[in-house]
Amino acid sequence: MGALSQLLFVSLLALNAHAQRPSADLEELAGRNTEFATALYRKIASYSDDNLVISPLSVTIGLAALAEGARSTTSKALLSGLALAPMERDGQPERIPQLLQQLRETVTQTQATGLFLAQQFQVDPEFSGQVKKYYDADVRSVDFGNAQTTKGIINDYVRSATGDKVRDFVDSIDPQIKLALISAAYFRGPWKLPFNASFTSDERFYIDKYHIVQVPMMFRSDKYYLAYDAKFKVGILRLPCTDGTAMLVLYPDEDVDYTSIDEAITAEVFVGWVEKLKKTKLEVQLPKFVLEQSYSLKRSLESIGIKGVFESTADLSGVSKSQGLQLAEVLHKVSIEVDERGASGGAVLEKSPIMASLPPRLTINRPFLFLVYHEATKALLYMGRVTDPTKK
Repeated sequence: MGALSQLLFVSLLALNAHAQRPSADLEELAGRNTEFATALYRKIASYSDDNLVISPLSVTIGLAALAEGARSTTSKALLSGLALAPMERDGQPERIPQLLQQLRETVTQTQATGLFLAQQFQVDPEFSGQVKKYYDADVRSVDFGNAQTTKGIINDYVRSATGDKVRDFVDSIDPQIKLALISAAYFRGPWKLPFNASFTSDERFYIDKYHIVQVPMMFRSDKYYLAYDAKFKVGILRLPCTDGTAMLVLYPDEDVDYTSIDEAITAEVFVGWVEKLKKTKLEVQLPKFVLEQSYSLKRSLESIGIKGVFESTADLSGVSKSQGLQLAEVLHKVSIEVDERGASGGAVLEKSPIMASLPPRLTINRPFLFLVYHEATKALLYMGRVTDPTKK
């Protein structure tokens, strides 16, 4: 049994005793993993100014599953790249399964995690069993040389694992691949405070000074948690969900380039924003949007320190005893849908927007960022930006 999976068994006992409050180790793990999440987001955001969305937790799950089969310096480098190496103490097992188990108990996250190996590499059955049991990850042997067939196998796997929410995962396959990590995720916020669809109306969204689009703008008047960061000149709105998660909407001032907020996001800054939030009566207007983004993450991961596992010297002997196995690619696709619906899938009745005394109104009609996080641990589940809500 691998070190990570050993800790999961111990963690399960601890979580049963302390189910209501995350342990100090769990909170530390979430914080360190948030360092990886924000570093990955900053790197991906630097490549483009367009819409984007990633699920850093899904990427972590996949890489942590692979770490079960990594050995020696490859394992150490992988854990270091995930910002988890400092949690190793006196050879004790790594603590990431504790976080994953806690999240699975409280968060409804639709995702698929798969390791696809070239068929000449015989998979260690113990490794396959461990990653399925503790990470809900699948290990499959495929013929990458038959690219069209393998493309169909991967697409069918992702579509089935995500309940048909993520489709057409890959367009093409490199026949030279030996090992590929597949990571897909889907999110639709089950709002605690659903928007009333009857109040949704088409309004202007200002992409920049020269481009304006009409978008369906949702509306709700209620008590929200709000903050403002004067240093970065950005407003922060919290939208709570019913599954223990929440979305932070980051809305830069009109004279602020949203890419400067991309660059500012760190684990420390994110936690600071959450701690600043104060409840206030507010009218909120937020555009509906659907994003679907695909990424090849190898370059981004190497840029933030995860390198050894991609090299010919990688030691993945816990995955397969066959020589020469190395990770070729990490393929990631995320779909997120933001609309009026709450947990029941329907809108709720609320007061008319015409009232005797109107509260302040926050209209999100310029490019904004969003962070979906697990409230108990502050683990980041999804991160993204919307520059044009009419595009995926």
